[in-house]
Amino acid sequence: MIVRIDIDKAGDSFGYRVSYESEEMYADDGLDSIVECLVAAVEGMPPEAVAAELWYDGVVSGTYPLSVIGMSIEQVAQHASNTTAMIDDVMPDR
Repeated sequence: MIVRIDIDKAGDSFGYRVSYESEEMYADDGLDSIVECLVAAVEGMPPEAVAAELWYDGVVSGTYPLSVIGMSIEQVAQHASNTTAMIDDVMPDR
């Protein structure tokens, strides 16, 4: 099973939604960072989940095995942030 993690920023806080085949499984808001969202999202995953497609602010940054997210969470969060920033640079009105 490959789930989808959507992370959004609202003001000074972040929220995430975890879904599978367009059905929301669980979510939370009011977290302090993308990393906190990833930690919470991965902790709640069912055992059959092996990977996650990661979206930040409506931009997909990649699909990662859960083991990669767990071992490199800071880098995965930074990659999501950088990817969204690059898209914002070329599409400022999105």
